[in-house]
Amino acid sequence: MLTAAALLICWAAAASAADVATLRNGFTIRHESREYLGATTRLYLDSNPANYVDVATADIVAIEKDDTPSPPAPKRADGQPMDVKGAIAAASTRTQIDPDLISSIIHAESSFNPRAVSPKGAQGLMQLMPGTAARLGVNNAFDPAANVDGGTRYFNQLLESYHNDMAKALAAYNAGPHRVAQYHGVPPYHETRLYVARVIREYNHKKLAQKKPVRKPKAAAEKSAPARLSSPGS
Repeated sequence: MLTAAALLICWAAAASAADVATLRNGFTIRHESREYLGATTRLYLDSNPANYVDVATADIVAIEKDDTPSPPAPKRADGQPMDVKGAIAAASTRTQIDPDLISSIIHAESSFNPRAVSPKGAQGLMQLMPGTAARLGVNNAFDPAANVDGGTRYFNQLLESYHNDMAKALAAYNAGPHRVAQYHGVPPYHETRLYVARVIREYNHKKLAQKKPVRKPKAAAEKSAPARLSSPGS
């Protein structure tokens, strides 16, 4: 395993085989090559140069070889590769949840890395725990389409349980419904409160940037956090 000090020697070189970067927050990112861009390091997830994740160089604490084979790229029904944007659009159509909200959750959960694994074992774009994935019928949590579909359906269930209260639904997605029930709302966990605030803030910024009117769910309105949960035009 390479230490943080040794990383600077090999940033610019492409990895000779797949490597795993371990981040300061415990996430691991499997990648085939990487590029040092100063304060940012670009990790290329596969041979397609468009599939990459940018992370802060200082957040990478170690890199080690990974000899396990890469999973096959997921396919759409027509046989073409399924990209993350397409997976979000499909999940939005099925659940009527705004794709910008789904995107904001994915950003907070995995930074759009379909192979992210948390220290607790949550997997993929929407960080599904194995038990949750199984209950949702997600057989491969590293398949972007399956992961986003399952994660969005689960979040939709939470929204319905909390009567469209986005803050509670996000808190339950992060900390678990039992914690929301225990504290009768967003639990007093620093991580969870930051998570809820981050998703709502990013989502609101997306809507404001589009200069579209938004609908305020009950709890979000009380917290002065405008949010539109359904897809534009729905």
